[in-house]
Amino acid sequence: MSIERVNRILKQRENICIEYKEAKSELPLNLFETICAMLNREGGDILLGVTDNAKIIGVDENSCDKLISNIVNLSNNSQKIDPPFILHPQKQIVDKKVVIHIQVPASSQVHKTANIVFDRSNDGDFKITQPNRIAEFYNRKRNYYTENIIYPYLKFEDFNVAIFPNIRNLIKSNRPEHPWLSLSDVQMLEVAGLWKKDFQTGEEGYTLAAALLLGKTEVIQQIVPHYKTDAIVRIKDLSRYDDRLYVNTNLIDSYDLLMEFVAKHLPDKFYMYGDQRVNLRSLIFREVIANVLVHREYTNAHPSSLVIKTGVVELENANNPHGIGSIDPNNFSPFAKNPTIAKFFIQLGRVDELGSGVLNTSRLIREYSGKNVRPTFIEDNIFKTVLPVLDLEIDIEIEGVNEGVNEGVNEEDYYTKIDNSVASKISTLLNLIATNEGNRVPYFIEVTRFSEITIERYLNQLKKDGLIEFLGDSAKTGGYFLSSFAKVNEGVNKGVNEGVNGVIDTRKLNSSVKKLLSLITNDEGKRTPYFVEATGLSESTIERHLKQLKKEGLIKFIGASAKTGGYYLVPKPKNEPNIIDNKIHKKANTKKQ
Repeated sequence: MSIERVNRILKQRENICIEYKEAKSELPLNLFETICAMLNREGGDILLGVTDNAKIIGVDENSCDKLISNIVNLSNNSQKIDPPFILHPQKQIVDKKVVIHIQVPASSQVHKTANIVFDRSNDGDFKITQPNRIAEFYNRKRNYYTENIIYPYLKFEDFNVAIFPNIRNLIKSNRPEHPWLSLSDVQMLEVAGLWKKDFQTGEEGYTLAAALLLGKTEVIQQIVPHYKTDAIVRIKDLSRYDDRLYVNTNLIDSYDLLMEFVAKHLPDKFYMYGDQRVNLRSLIFREVIANVLVHREYTNAHPSSLVIKTGVVELENANNPHGIGSIDPNNFSPFAKNPTIAKFFIQLGRVDELGSGVLNTSRLIREYSGKNVRPTFIEDNIFKTVLPVLDLEIDIEIEGVNEGVNEGVNEEDYYTKIDNSVASKISTLLNLIATNEGNRVPYFIEVTRFSEITIERYLNQLKKDGLIEFLGDSAKTGGYFLSSFAKVNEGVNKGVNEGVNGVIDTRKLNSSVKKLLSLITNDEGKRTPYFVEATGLSESTIERHLKQLKKEGLIKFIGASAKTGGYYLVPKPKNEPNIIDNKIHKKANTKKQ
């Protein structure tokens, strides 16, 4: 998404939100004046390695990593920018030259560099030294960004300290060298902008943003008693609901609970990006759920909602609008409604960058829904998002087919027909045909990113083995379908039927059960939501596989409750090869002979 944004920026002249700066091996001397000015005004984009008239001259490639590291460290240094606002520049290649893109959001605080406040206009950056002008800045920020409301009697003890290890793990997973990791919990909150001092009133303390991100549930309910997110499934019972979840805890845990709710009711759909299978449902809903939580106006009593209906998901959240009307994903300027909360989510890796939610969702939703319908984003006092999705009944069927074809391809009869190095790619193509019958070679190339020659070779292999057939009057109007043989084949069909009908053959473990067992082996103590996220399978499928593994005596659940315990291997599998390994080794040895 960043390179697309950079290309759009380069078509424009410098303005209040766009700045070009030449840089070879050193940072421009006035870089942090521009960063400070953009933070104080409306945010913007800075491109290093570009002249004032948008000509790309490039940054020295050998110096690029050093420059990026310096920007990250200096933006986190209160002696350079006060209060700190950590930035994450991105390296981009444009016309074979290196450009550094710095996205600077509008901040909810007033920032200084070299102890001077800077503002920005179309003519560039300029100093603000008059006390009355500086006071205007503080008043504007205070009135617009309610996340900055200070609660003098909100103490560190009012936060849920149990989530701090999780926060650190998320930050470390996103950026192992993140400067926040070397700070204490209290220092981290201060650097994150969650503790403030109002220099006009002298009031100081933790803010509303701090309470929402980290507070104990009872503390949050006292501060904003109307706060909740209402998650609903309304497919069969249209007058009431089929399932419902009230979420009124801190934003870190709220994100996890809402993602679990979506995973419970919307199965993942098979999707290949290059030669890698990606969790399409998670990619989409991590963006839209983060948007609902990050950009909500929390002083407004209107509850946020996530409603799953037949063929559509609708989301609403109270909003402090920055414009009115539908958002065009190809032509919009992202604007953080709660910059401090947004910045915190970016450090956790739950938001890529400002504006990523609208762009990524628009790009991926067509693949997920199978419909040529764009998502809708409507900016108003209530921000509305409407996402087309597959009908739930169809989703369940497709999940079974995906899982079944994977299992069928890996059955022993078919395993011996193909080389192991390409088995997964042929399985990918067969999955694609099973879930999207009637398509032709150009479609397979677009989705899998395999070459035309590779696609043709795999199609010939699948036709030779009688698993697919081409139906149609001509190459331009016909398409590929599963063969009648495949639909009754003992390997493929049995897997498909198990996926759709929920029938498990407990005599042996199939490939998806093996994958689940491998997850537990490598990361003991996890629960169902983690397995759903990691595998892309539905909650019901995971529960079915866990039941089988427990029946086989391979795993056990340890813990006082379903919410605090987790799954562990029983002692035997740690010392002896399991059933699956024995079968795979046997097959591999047979092929070598």
